Amino acid sequence: MPVKIRLQRHGKKGKPFYWIVAADARSKRDGKYLDKIGTYNPNTNPATIDLDIDGAVNWLQNGAQPTDTAKAILSYKGAMLKNHLVGGVRKGALTEEQAEEKFQAWVAEKESKIAAKQEGLTKAQADAKAAALAVEVKINEERLAAAQEAENAAIKEAADAKAAEEAANAEPVEEKGPESIDDAQAAASEEGKAE
Repeated sequence: MPVKIRLQRHGKKGKPFYWIVAADARSKRDGKYLDKIGTYNPNTNPATIDLDIDGAVNWLQNGAQPTDTAKAILSYKGAMLKNHLVGGVRKGALTEEQAEEKFQAWVAEKESKIAAKQEGLTKAQADAKAAALAVEVKINEERLAAAQEAENAAIKEAADAKAAEEAANAEPVEEKGPESIDDAQAAASEEGKAE
C-alpha cells in the first residue's frame, strides 16, 4: 500500500486549516488517514506549523512519499534534514551524537531567522500604525483649523450685523425741511389760515 504524507483540509470557507497526515494514496483527500503528524495554519503570518518531527521521519524512513506542499513544510520544520541525517547514521557516515548536534544547530539558526522575521513584521506593523496615526492627527488639526475659521467668521458676521443694527437704531431722525422757497411760503400760508 503506497503511503503519502499530505495535507488534509479543515477549517471554514476562506479560512483553511490543515492537518498533516500519513494516508493511503488511494484514500480521499479529507478521508481516512493512518497517522496525524501535525497541523498547518496558513492564516497567520508567519504560518503556524506544529509538527511531530520524529513521527514524520519515521514515516519517511518507512517509504512514505510527501506531496510537494507537505515536502516544503517538512523541509521548513527540519524533518527532511533529520531524515537525511538518520540515513547518514544508518550508513555509518555520522554518529548519532554528531547528527543530533547538526540538527540542533540547524534548528537554532532557523528559530533565530523566524524570530527576526516576526520582529520585522511587528516593526513594520508598528511603523504603519504610527504613519496612519500621524496622518489622522494632521487631518484632525486641519479640521480644527477649518472649524475655528468658520467660528471666527460667524462671530465676525454676528458682530457686524449687531453693529449695523445699532447704527440703524442710533441714526437721528431728521425733520424734512421745505425743499424750495415756494414750498416754505405755501406751508407758512397754510399755518396762517389754520389760525
